[in-house]
Amino acid sequence: MHNYLELLRRVRDRGELRTDRTGTGTRGIFGAQLRFNLQDGFPLVTTKKVHLRSIVQELLWFIAGRTDNQWLVERGVTIWNEWADAAQCARFNRPPGELGPIYGHQWRNFGATRNADGAYAPDGRDQLAALVEGLRSNPASRRHIVTGWNPLEVDAVALPPCHTLFQFHVGVGGRLSCQLYQRSADLFLGVPFNIASYALLTHMVAQVANLQAGDFVHTFGDAHIYLNHLGQVDEQLARFPRSLPALRLNASVKDLFAFRYEDIDVENYDPHPAIKAPVSV
Repeated sequence: MHNYLELLRRVRDRGELRTDRTGTGTRGIFGAQLRFNLQDGFPLVTTKKVHLRSIVQELLWFIAGRTDNQWLVERGVTIWNEWADAAQCARFNRPPGELGPIYGHQWRNFGATRNADGAYAPDGRDQLAALVEGLRSNPASRRHIVTGWNPLEVDAVALPPCHTLFQFHVGVGGRLSCQLYQRSADLFLGVPFNIASYALLTHMVAQVANLQAGDFVHTFGDAHIYLNHLGQVDEQLARFPRSLPALRLNASVKDLFAFRYEDIDVENYDPHPAIKAPVSV
């Protein structure tokens, strides 16, 4: 994880000061990239404890095509609460806890017809199912792409997708790599989640497509540190990274949509203590 820490240090030391949507202010750069060889260990940040349950359950929620925050809350995950409160739901005329056409919707039902009651018909493009089928039937294709950015619906959600598009690539020997483009990246709070989430997704897709996990490449647009996180960043950068944990998946699962929380285990995770920081909404 040294490359992540170096990006954090670079933005802290040389990033431009900017205003932002939340009013908090940021120090940031435009354009950066990280690369993780997934055979070197599972890239879960060790210089602070990251809430693994939230990462795993959120990814399963995305994969299932869900957009209801209650499902997460029932599983002890609160990371979407700020965007699913009564005020946000009333703003978009949605039932309590309903987040609208966010990641899960776009991944599993892109371009679906919106009914008069505001719900979506199941007539959109299932991008994840098409991805897995494409990797199995035509691994050399350069079209293994899933997009979370639908220009017709970005204004229909409280938080438009930050991780907007990802592409898979099958290399020599069946080595599956994933590149993510993230338009907006909260380097202290959000990015450790994003790295682990897409690394996990890459392993899961590799298993069901009979491939081996290769690299995760993380490409950034606006990579920033919120000004009220600078003290926490200093604390994190003063710590030395520990050995990466190992990911173990239930090898019997061959269907991406059949994975359950119990099928995913991260072993030997030994992080430094958590560092709390406020979320800018």
